[in-house]
Amino acid sequence: METIETYLERKYREIRLIHDCLRSPRQVSRPRTVDEAIAAKFQLTAALRAEHELQDWNATETAWSAALPASGHFKFQYDYQRADLSVSGPSFYDLERGCARDATYTASGMAAISSLFLASRLIFPKAHILVLPGSYGETLELVDRFLPSYRLVPLALPLPESFDQEDAPKILLLDSCISAGAFEAMLRRDGSAFDLLVFDTTCFSGNSGRVRRVLRWARRCGVPVAMVRSHNKLDTLGVEYGRLGSAVFVNWSGEGADAKRAMIERLAGETGNAVRLLGSAALPAHFPPYAGGKNYRALTRVRIAAILRNGRLAARLLAREIPKLSAELHFVHGLYVTLCSRRPLDELSARQAAEAMSGELRSRYPIRHAGSFGFDFATTEWFRDAILDEYSVRVAVPDLPTHLWNELVMEIAKWWGKNHG
Repeated sequence: METIETYLERKYREIRLIHDCLRSPRQVSRPRTVDEAIAAKFQLTAALRAEHELQDWNATETAWSAALPASGHFKFQYDYQRADLSVSGPSFYDLERGCARDATYTASGMAAISSLFLASRLIFPKAHILVLPGSYGETLELVDRFLPSYRLVPLALPLPESFDQEDAPKILLLDSCISAGAFEAMLRRDGSAFDLLVFDTTCFSGNSGRVRRVLRWARRCGVPVAMVRSHNKLDTLGVEYGRLGSAVFVNWSGEGADAKRAMIERLAGETGNAVRLLGSAALPAHFPPYAGGKNYRALTRVRIAAILRNGRLAARLLAREIPKLSAELHFVHGLYVTLCSRRPLDELSARQAAEAMSGELRSRYPIRHAGSFGFDFATTEWFRDAILDEYSVRVAVPDLPTHLWNELVMEIAKWWGKNHG
């Protein structure tokens, strides 16, 4: 259990970390309330972005300046329109040495996965993409609308014992937003029949043990891996520093390793070409200058741990208070839960419900209607299960002191039970 005093001290360390990246220091003080802590972080982040623009004015889209652009630990090289953007700096992942290539950075997480799938068509002209329940809806929409030679194959629980019955190349899309049950079920299966694993890590911290588990599983199965990620959520201390995505390519030694290595290297190269041709290269200004150091890693680790504790608390309380109105409480990432209604929801009614609930509670608690997660405040938004085509309301778990979050969850349960029970 985290007390308000411990929480405010931790938030002060986060504030100092962001502040120390400013070239023109300001006076910052220890926040006295949760609202002060949240506001201070966003204000300092805005000042940091503005300072970057003012002081690095010659770092234009076409790199005519002799100055080498940089953002904290990250350094950049590029020529025309960042089409050849090269990034040197720390990894957002905590991976075993030698198991990953350099990352290809993009302007968003969807830019990364879009470029990857478009590039994969040059390696696999036709393929079956196996997807688990709860996979990210926009990824499935991308495949369905723009990759007609790829067939989505939804998997249902319990999973089959093997996946070698299809005659086309098989790509497993393993998304970090699926349920805990689906995630565990897949890692208990033999994945050696897959030609490629596309692993969306967005909802896992970069040092998550689940990322390492998936990579160990892929290594045992001998499956090449492409990890895609949006960095605008868990990698920015909850302040959405800027839109940033990446694709990281992993291969293993062993039987058939040469062919697989050649394939993953070609896929990495073609993904870079897709990023260039789509104009979706990353913006250097969107790399958080405070990311990568020891203090950042320590604070991020503690922050994510607090969110996960609060997520487990929310699941227990909602299961007890409104069991018939709880849709999914056990996502593998532990970052949010979903609520259902006695009356079936569509996108509009789910959006209105999310807005109404947060609107009524925000005068007393740190909660907002927003379509993302990983903030220091709770957020609500509509949520769609793309495979079942069912709508619910998502409550994203915040980084808040335990007792305050306990109160807020009870108020959410009360409001939802009154209005949708």
